[in-house]
Amino acid sequence: MMFRHPAFFLLLLLLPLVLMLSRKRGKLELAFPSFDFLKDRPVTFRMFLFRVLPYLRMAVFVLVIFALARPSNVSSDREYQTRGVDIMIALDISGSMLAEDFQPENRVYVAKQEAIKFIKGRENDRIGLVVFSKKAFTQCPLTLDYRILTELLSEIRVGMIADGTAIGMGIATAVNRLRDSDAKSKVIILITDGENNAGNIDPITAAELAKSFGIKVYTIGVGKGGMVPFPVDDPLFGKRYVQANVEIDETTLKRIADITGGLFFRARDPEALSEIYEKINQLEKSEVKVKEYKSYNELFAFFLIPALMLLVLDVFLRQTVLLKVP
Repeated sequence: MMFRHPAFFLLLLLLPLVLMLSRKRGKLELAFPSFDFLKDRPVTFRMFLFRVLPYLRMAVFVLVIFALARPSNVSSDREYQTRGVDIMIALDISGSMLAEDFQPENRVYVAKQEAIKFIKGRENDRIGLVVFSKKAFTQCPLTLDYRILTELLSEIRVGMIADGTAIGMGIATAVNRLRDSDAKSKVIILITDGENNAGNIDPITAAELAKSFGIKVYTIGVGKGGMVPFPVDDPLFGKRYVQANVEIDETTLKRIADITGGLFFRARDPEALSEIYEKINQLEKSEVKVKEYKSYNELFAFFLIPALMLLVLDVFLRQTVLLKVP
């Protein structure tokens, strides 16, 4: 509940004056110069009503002030006009993403967690997910249901697709999901740790395709580079680690970003990947216009009706029960 005209509450400062005048008026209405002869009489119900009468008038005064302040219940409706951003995340889930140079986790785990944080930080944007290895497929089409999207992202595992790195196919699949979009901005966030070695579409051709549909590609190369530890399941000794070298094709990733008007980033640790997502978050903002409509349910009757009832009671008592000296 709110009061639309709270300035009327300043009238409450007059309460002492109202009480004083009410008592004075009560005394003036009596036909006797004093009540000395009533000192020793027990207090009757009529005497009690006579003493309460000034407070009754004061209650009427307070209730009328609350009614004048216009108490209301407020309900509001908002109408959103958005020019959102449509975003497809293309995530590499090839075997090399199991490298554990992002201690204490591997690359794919960190990439997923940072992507989830990015998704939860967006509003009014449709986001989808493509995964690729030797082939590419859509894990989740463009959606505003971020809960479902993050659940699907969490379920991704290396090995879901035959091993390989089809960067071109990953971009092309994401483009296919964005090509009919009428969003203000269309974006692909490509996350990979290798170089294209599979698929029948090369990355540059896929980048040109993205450009033709007005789609920007932000490319992220994840991993420290050089010799990195990979987990291996040994049938005799269990899990052990081997050192392997995975080269990231930075030249191609930079060219993809340049062709489409995006940017290339290199994430050598989890903190850098988080900062990259934050930069993309700032670069790709939605335009949201909000119109708010308010409706008021007037509640002054809840104060005015009791005030009128008390006023009628006051008049009734003064003209009947309290007409004579008790």
